Amino acid sequence: MEHIISVLVENKFGVLARVAGLFSARGYNIESLSVAPTLDPTTSMITIVTVGDDRVIEQIMKQLNKVVEVLKVVDLTETHYLDRETALIKVHTKPEHRDEAIRIADIFRAKIVDSSPTTYTIEITGDVDKVEALINLLKPLGIKELIRTGRIAIARETTRTASPRREPALLKT
Repeated sequence: MEHIISVLVENKFGVLARVAGLFSARGYNIESLSVAPTLDPTTSMITIVTVGDDRVIEQIMKQLNKVVEVLKVVDLTETHYLDRETALIKVHTKPEHRDEAIRIADIFRAKIVDSSPTTYTIEITGDVDKVEALINLLKPLGIKELIRTGRIAIARETTRTASPRREPALLKT
Protein backbone atom coordinates (compact mmCIF):
# COMPACT_ATOMS: atom_id res chain seq x y z
CA MET A 1 0.00 0.00 0.00
CA GLU A 2 1.18 3.49 -0.83
CA HIS A 3 2.00 5.81 2.08
CA ILE A 4 2.76 9.52 2.18
CA ILE A 5 5.15 10.30 5.02
CA SER A 6 5.70 13.88 6.11
CA VAL A 7 9.01 14.47 7.89
CA LEU A 8 9.82 17.77 9.63
CA VAL A 9 13.59 18.12 9.89
CA GLU A 10 16.19 20.65 10.93
CA ASN A 11 17.30 22.57 7.85
CA LYS A 12 20.92 21.48 8.00
CA PHE A 13 23.52 20.21 5.56
CA GLY A 14 23.30 16.45 4.97
CA VAL A 15 19.91 15.77 6.56
CA LEU A 16 18.29 14.83 3.25
CA ALA A 17 21.17 12.46 2.50
CA ARG A 18 20.71 10.76 5.90
CA VAL A 19 16.96 10.34 5.35
CA ALA A 20 17.39 9.04 1.79
CA GLY A 21 20.27 6.82 2.92
CA LEU A 22 18.04 5.28 5.57
CA PHE A 23 15.69 4.11 2.82
CA SER A 24 18.42 2.76 0.55
CA ALA A 25 20.27 1.01 3.38
CA ARG A 26 17.17 -0.99 4.25
CA GLY A 27 16.00 -1.59 0.69
CA TYR A 28 12.90 0.62 0.90
CA ASN A 29 11.95 2.34 -2.33
CA ILE A 30 11.09 6.05 -2.53
CA GLU A 31 8.37 6.61 -5.15
CA SER A 32 8.72 10.38 -4.91
CA LEU A 33 10.45 12.85 -2.66
CA SER A 34 9.99 16.57 -2.20
CA VAL A 35 11.75 18.89 0.22
CA ALA A 36 11.50 22.61 0.93
CA PRO A 37 11.90 25.03 3.83
CA THR A 38 8.88 25.73 6.03
CA LEU A 39 7.76 29.11 7.40
CA ASP A 40 10.55 28.68 9.94
CA PRO A 41 13.78 28.82 7.89
CA THR A 42 15.53 26.57 10.40
CA THR A 43 13.26 23.65 9.44
CA SER A 44 12.35 21.86 6.22
CA MET A 45 9.51 19.54 5.33
CA ILE A 46 10.29 16.35 3.45
CA THR A 47 7.39 14.57 1.77
CA ILE A 48 8.15 10.96 0.92
CA VAL A 49 5.87 8.65 -1.02
CA THR A 50 6.73 5.01 -0.46
CA VAL A 51 5.10 1.61 -0.73
CA GLY A 52 5.00 -1.04 1.94
CA ASP A 53 2.87 -3.11 4.27
CA ASP A 54 2.16 -2.02 7.84
CA ARG A 55 5.31 -3.71 9.17
CA VAL A 56 7.56 -1.94 6.64
CA ILE A 57 5.96 1.46 7.25
CA GLU A 58 6.28 0.99 11.02
CA GLN A 59 9.99 0.25 10.56
CA ILE A 60 10.43 3.31 8.34
CA MET A 61 8.70 5.52 10.92
CA LYS A 62 10.87 4.12 13.75
CA GLN A 63 14.08 4.56 11.76
CA LEU A 64 13.16 8.12 10.75
CA ASN A 65 12.49 9.01 14.39
CA LYS A 66 16.03 7.86 15.25
CA VAL A 67 17.64 10.47 12.97
CA VAL A 68 18.80 13.27 15.29
CA GLU A 69 17.71 16.10 12.96
CA VAL A 70 14.20 14.70 12.52
CA LEU A 71 11.71 16.70 14.58
CA LYS A 72 8.40 15.03 13.61
CA VAL A 73 7.24 12.13 11.44
CA VAL A 74 3.63 11.70 10.31
CA ASP A 75 2.14 9.03 8.06
CA LEU A 76 -0.45 11.19 6.33
CA THR A 77 -2.10 8.13 4.86
CA GLU A 78 -3.65 7.53 8.27
CA THR A 79 -5.27 10.98 8.28
CA HIS A 80 -7.31 13.18 5.99
CA TYR A 81 -4.91 15.07 3.75
CA LEU A 82 -4.54 17.04 0.54
CA ASP A 83 -1.84 16.12 -1.96
CA ARG A 84 -0.68 17.77 -5.14
CA GLU A 85 2.01 17.48 -7.73
CA THR A 86 3.05 19.59 -10.66
CA ALA A 87 4.07 18.36 -14.09
CA LEU A 88 5.55 20.07 -17.12
CA ILE A 89 4.67 18.26 -20.33
CA LYS A 90 6.25 19.16 -23.67
CA VAL A 91 3.95 18.02 -26.45
CA HIS A 92 4.63 17.79 -30.17
CA THR A 93 2.11 20.00 -31.92
CA LYS A 94 1.61 19.48 -35.58
CA PRO A 95 -0.53 22.27 -37.00
CA GLU A 96 -3.59 19.99 -37.07
CA HIS A 97 -3.10 19.09 -33.34
CA ARG A 98 -2.51 22.53 -31.83
CA ASP A 99 -6.20 23.23 -31.16
CA GLU A 100 -6.63 19.79 -29.64
CA ALA A 101 -3.70 20.38 -27.24
CA ILE A 102 -5.21 23.71 -26.15
CA ARG A 103 -8.64 22.12 -25.67
CA ILE A 104 -7.23 19.30 -23.54
CA ALA A 105 -5.21 21.76 -21.43
CA ASP A 106 -8.35 23.86 -20.87
CA ILE A 107 -10.36 20.85 -19.72
CA PHE A 108 -7.82 20.21 -16.95
CA ARG A 109 -7.28 23.90 -16.16
CA ALA A 110 -3.67 23.42 -17.18
CA LYS A 111 -1.59 26.26 -18.61
CA ILE A 112 0.46 26.47 -21.75
CA VAL A 113 3.60 28.07 -20.36
CA ASP A 114 5.77 27.92 -23.48
CA SER A 115 5.26 27.41 -27.17
CA SER A 116 7.37 26.95 -30.26
CA PRO A 117 6.38 26.26 -33.84
CA THR A 118 6.49 22.52 -33.08
CA THR A 119 5.75 22.17 -29.33
CA TYR A 120 3.65 23.36 -26.43
CA THR A 121 4.85 23.05 -22.83
CA ILE A 122 1.87 22.49 -20.57
CA GLU A 123 1.93 22.96 -16.79
CA ILE A 124 -0.56 21.15 -14.58
CA THR A 125 -0.99 21.00 -10.81
CA GLY A 126 -3.37 18.60 -9.14
CA ASP A 127 -3.76 15.24 -7.53
CA VAL A 128 -2.10 12.23 -9.12
CA ASP A 129 -5.26 11.10 -10.92
CA LYS A 130 -5.70 14.49 -12.60
CA VAL A 131 -2.07 14.64 -13.72
CA GLU A 132 -2.20 11.05 -15.01
CA ALA A 133 -5.45 11.72 -16.88
CA LEU A 134 -3.95 14.73 -18.67
CA ILE A 135 -0.82 12.77 -19.59
CA ASN A 136 -2.94 9.95 -21.00
CA LEU A 137 -4.97 12.34 -23.16
CA LEU A 138 -1.84 14.06 -24.45
CA LYS A 139 -0.02 10.82 -25.35
CA PRO A 140 -1.73 10.43 -28.74
CA LEU A 141 -0.45 13.90 -29.70
CA GLY A 142 3.11 12.84 -28.89
CA ILE A 143 4.77 13.74 -25.60
CA LYS A 144 8.34 14.88 -26.22
CA GLU A 145 9.37 15.35 -22.58
CA LEU A 146 7.76 15.03 -19.16
CA ILE A 147 8.94 16.32 -15.77
CA ARG A 148 7.05 15.75 -12.48
CA THR A 149 7.79 17.31 -9.11
CA GLY A 150 6.80 14.51 -6.82
CA ARG A 151 3.94 14.85 -4.44
CA ILE A 152 3.55 17.24 -1.57
CA ALA A 153 0.88 16.77 1.05
CA ILE A 154 -0.62 18.48 4.06
CA ALA A 155 -3.01 17.22 6.73
CA ARG A 156 -6.51 18.63 6.68
CA GLU A 157 -7.72 20.47 9.74
CA THR A 158 -10.19 18.56 11.80
CA THR A 159 -13.68 19.87 11.51
CA ARG A 160 -16.03 20.21 14.35
CA THR A 161 -19.59 19.22 13.90
CA ALA A 162 -21.94 22.03 14.62
CA SER A 163 -24.14 21.65 17.60
CA PRO A 164 -27.72 20.95 16.72
CA ARG A 165 -29.54 24.08 15.88
CA ARG A 166 -31.71 25.17 18.71
CA GLU A 167 -35.04 26.63 18.01
CA PRO A 168 -35.64 29.89 19.81
CA ALA A 169 -37.79 29.47 22.87
CA LEU A 170 -41.34 30.50 22.43
CA LEU A 171 -42.10 33.76 24.07
CA LYS A 172 -44.68 33.60 26.79
CA THR A 173 -47.38 36.13 26.47
